[in-house]
Amino acid sequence: MTLTPPRYESDDGFHAELRRRVRLHLETNGLPARGLAVMYAKTAVLGVWLAGSYLLLVFGADQAWQAALLSLSLGLAAAGIGMNVQHDGSHGSYSTDRRVNRAMALSLDLLGGSSYVWKHKHNVLHHTWPNVAGVDDDIDTGGLARFAPVQPRRRLHRFQHLYMWPLYGLLAVKWHLFDDFAALATGRLGEQRLPRPGRADVLTLVGGKLVFATWAFGLPLLRHPASTVALVYLASAAVVGLTLSVVFQLAHCVPEAIPVPGRPVSWAVRQVESSVDFARGSRVLGWYLGGLNFQIEHHLFPQVCHVRYPGIAPLVEATCHEFGVSYHALPTFWAAVAAHYRLLERLGRGELAPPAPGAKAA
Repeated sequence: MTLTPPRYESDDGFHAELRRRVRLHLETNGLPARGLAVMYAKTAVLGVWLAGSYLLLVFGADQAWQAALLSLSLGLAAAGIGMNVQHDGSHGSYSTDRRVNRAMALSLDLLGGSSYVWKHKHNVLHHTWPNVAGVDDDIDTGGLARFAPVQPRRRLHRFQHLYMWPLYGLLAVKWHLFDDFAALATGRLGEQRLPRPGRADVLTLVGGKLVFATWAFGLPLLRHPASTVALVYLASAAVVGLTLSVVFQLAHCVPEAIPVPGRPVSWAVRQVESSVDFARGSRVLGWYLGGLNFQIEHHLFPQVCHVRYPGIAPLVEATCHEFGVSYHALPTFWAAVAAHYRLLERLGRGELAPPAPGAKAA
């Protein structure tokens, strides 16, 4: 049975004012929302990083320490492309040309994922109903962990603040080898339906998996033992999985992002109150994370290139305060890590209770 997503209240002027102020800021300062030269330069840097790490790993590394360092580098480069190039392309915020955006989104297929499944899982479900259990598949672990108060608590959850960190490293392996195929076969993303893909979508998914398998396994097996290839793949994939998982969790799965149960809100308010910014002053993190540390701005303006988020964040925060909308920004990366740890611990111990029976979902 498919859970019906909650309905939102109509906008009380908050979202309209946000859009007006951000649009005025961009226009007044002559700042295009997308199609930026800096994004093409960043793409080139990330592409060289990925290709260089891969070529050195396959054709140059002949010692364990070299393979370990290059596996780390390859994983970080792949995650960087996902958070910057693929992510902006998928949202249409990379370029003013839809074909360029589509090409950038397809980089996910070359990295072992499916741009088709991602579009519905992330752009539709997560961005429309963030942190809504049963709808946002990103917080559904099949009972392995409890990320929301409304989710049932199990005895093993008492230790989730300890065991989930290493398990985050398995995300990419599960994604590469199982999740996309399961979604296509069952036609479901958690408790929600996945629209039936067209022939081109299926061919893209299968073709992308084959290309990924070729460069991740096929070529390396021509030069290295299967055991070495498997270990290097697991190491690189663990870096990708841990990086992507943690970045998502710091932006959504912290105490500050748990919405007040039973309070009806508009779409824009939901985006703000279920997201958290972190480390906004770090240029290095901002560059590498593709602006995902400005998660509130991203959820409100997903079709604006992430390069613009630092500039519009003060406008968004000020508008939130004026309209009485809770806006949270954690000062550092490690403060956000600590916040996620606290949420896992509190939910695992049952300290955050679910809404009262009969309460209306927010």
